Amino acid sequence: MPRPRHCRRVGCLPQANFYKPRGIPLSVLQHVCLTVDELEAIRLADLGGLYQEQAAEKMNISRQTFGRILESAHKKIADALVNAKALKIEGGIIELDAIAAAGEPPHRFRRGPGGPGRHRRGRGQGR
Repeated sequence: MPRPRHCRRVGCLPQANFYKPRGIPLSVLQHVCLTVDELEAIRLADLGGLYQEQAAEKMNISRQTFGRILESAHKKIADALVNAKALKIEGGIIELDAIAAAGEPPHRFRRGPGGPGRHRRGRGQGR
């Protein structure tokens, strides 16, 4: 019998749980499931720039486990991008971080151009 999994602490829940290639109906797409803890690992390591040891501490897991989660997440995201599959975010054994649960505003996942409160800029007018 395998060891039971520990809860992985996450800082926030995603605002959207499905991403798909533009112009292809969802009904004809295959999809890849990314767990919430895999998304949190991507957020901490890639977006937040934390080292694996620091990120693992935030998620309340070992550095080796964090590395496995991150590698799995990278493979799934690469599969979705390269093979034009939808990416579904769901599942995982998680607990919401105490700071996020206490009413602090959750981390906002950045939307692309054209999202709420964002304006498109013409060429040459970048930041």
